[in-house]
Amino acid sequence: MIKILILTDFTSAYSRSLLKGIVKYSHEIEELSFYRMPLFYREVYGDRYVVSWAKKWKADAIIGQLQDLNLALYSKLNIPIIIQNYYDRVDNVINLTGDYIGTGYLAADFFIKRGFTNYAYYGVLATIWSRERYQGFKERVEESGFHFYEYLEKPGSKERKVYNLDMLAKWLKSLPKPVAIFACDDQYALYISETCKIHNISIPDDVSLLGVDNDNLLCNISNPPLSSVILDVEYGGYLAAMTISQLIKGEITKPSDIFVRAIQIVKRESTEKFSIKDKYIQTVAEFIEANYNTKISVENLLRIVPLSRRVLEKRFRENTGTSIYKYINSLRIDQVCNLLINSSKSIEEIAILCGFKSNQNLAKSFFKVKEMTPSEYRKNYKNN
Repeated sequence: MIKILILTDFTSAYSRSLLKGIVKYSHEIEELSFYRMPLFYREVYGDRYVVSWAKKWKADAIIGQLQDLNLALYSKLNIPIIIQNYYDRVDNVINLTGDYIGTGYLAADFFIKRGFTNYAYYGVLATIWSRERYQGFKERVEESGFHFYEYLEKPGSKERKVYNLDMLAKWLKSLPKPVAIFACDDQYALYISETCKIHNISIPDDVSLLGVDNDNLLCNISNPPLSSVILDVEYGGYLAAMTISQLIKGEITKPSDIFVRAIQIVKRESTEKFSIKDKYIQTVAEFIEANYNTKISVENLLRIVPLSRRVLEKRFRENTGTSIYKYINSLRIDQVCNLLINSSKSIEEIAILCGFKSNQNLAKSFFKVKEMTPSEYRKNYKNN
């Protein structure tokens, strides 16, 4: 039986989802044996303790959050090592990392469709996941010609343990309103939510707020609840376990890094606000949001605003960055993804509930956006 030493923060939603994926592989494909080691063991006793314990237990592999890795020391074990990235990616090991830049793009595109012109990012530069989410978000916002602001830790500092409420409040008050804020993760989004509450800054009227990880506890302890990006962490854990098995059996010799992708955005009250300056387009966008699961045509929309078809389509694209058809389809696909992951409804039921004419119509539209079928999406991402 393959024995895996797991060294990580077992209290975080990310790490627990990672463990779920590893255990899922063990239950479905090949039974594995685990030894859990909390991170503070390494902090207190050092790398030599971890290595000596791995030798004593005769571990076949290590999966861990091992920033500042003493690679020379761990290499003596001559076993596969998968690093859960934190500060940077590590050379000569397998990195369990993420498409962090792509997550930034996803967040920016979400807000751009809601008509914002002011954008801000809150996070740290020390960690690679925050640094690259910042990079992707900023790049997409600035290439779209909008205003961008940021609040980041000072260069050279590590993770913020206790945030400075006064400094954060000063920054939030200085931002033009309304503003769309993307936080590096749900914990940082909660810092903003708490600060806004203390200083009477309205969410979502003044600040539209989005986090990452979809940690249900953190998202729902906030008032209002936080919207957040779901990451495919569980599948990352599954791939990590599979990679270890393949390496030990000699099925692969040069494994590549494992990338955790962003799946979708779970919308809660913290982002339930449009910021479209054109009042007619705002009316149309709100109508679509409320009725996306019904049959909507441009003719329907022309009945609620005094615009010609040509002017409506032109102004809609100018304000949302996309066409009316793509906007409607995007909302429908988002809801399809949500139901595929979080319900046991059949694909035929989901198609009708989300405004598609048929299962075939859904499948065609879904594949264009996700490059997989609804069934494949459910199989890959559904939480068991």
